[in-house]
Amino acid sequence: MTPCLLIRNTARLFREAGVPDPETDSSLLLSYLCGKPPLSLRLDTETELTQDQVDSFFSMANRRIRREPLQYIIGETPFLGRSFQVDPRVLIPRPETEELCRWVLDTLPESGSFSVLDLCCGSGCIGLSIAAERPSAAVTLSDISAEALDVASCNASRLQLQVALHQGDLTAGLPQDFFDCVVSNPPYIPSEECIRLQPEVLREPGIALDGGADGLSFYRRIAEQASRILKEKSCLFLELGYGEADAVASLLSSAGFSDITLRNDFNGIPRMLMAVSAARRKSDV
Repeated sequence: MTPCLLIRNTARLFREAGVPDPETDSSLLLSYLCGKPPLSLRLDTETELTQDQVDSFFSMANRRIRREPLQYIIGETPFLGRSFQVDPRVLIPRPETEELCRWVLDTLPESGSFSVLDLCCGSGCIGLSIAAERPSAAVTLSDISAEALDVASCNASRLQLQVALHQGDLTAGLPQDFFDCVVSNPPYIPSEECIRLQPEVLREPGIALDGGADGLSFYRRIAEQASRILKEKSCLFLELGYGEADAVASLLSSAGFSDITLRNDFNGIPRMLMAVSAARRKSDV
């Protein structure tokens, strides 16, 4: 069987199973297996695949038909030009998170000593991307999930990056007045919506998705706690859920943050926020 025919036939099966982007996923699976670009495989009407290749491909394709995320099947996903290991222990990074990370990198200095915290780090894609692009930064990856931190640690090793790892519930156990920048993609989907998510998303860890009754539970806690670990006049960056921008901005303003800035994603929806921690009063020191 040729790559073109295999991709076409599998895309039909994917479409019948309700898989989004069936042609893309079919070609990406074969690309991973053969180590060739997806487009060249879709156009290849001459190469005869071996039976072992076809068998291995259908083993992966059947998992996709059962709506297992493509990234979990392959075991990795791209993020800002680097490959990160992902599996059911961590959330799969989204394009919005790449946009957030780019904004952080645009804000951080090119050199010099400074400390960055990736809060609710999951796979570590944000913090490790910052560590790779800003080698002088001291980066900490923090998550409540020991399993997520195992994945983040593996990603740090495969990228040959030195970072600190911390397990804790949000800011618990983190040093006071320490970080120059905190960035977080916390759980933000309202609990009732979590049960109606796409089948692929339901395969991802609920702990990384469920933001409480109104989706704002973690933002409330971050607004209350982040000033303790941030240096004065330092930056907090957050990814936001759909329709949550104004509410989160209000929470941070009430908590004493200033210069609150919202940024739209590539669909024109406000999905990112930056805020500046307050200067310390003498009574706070």
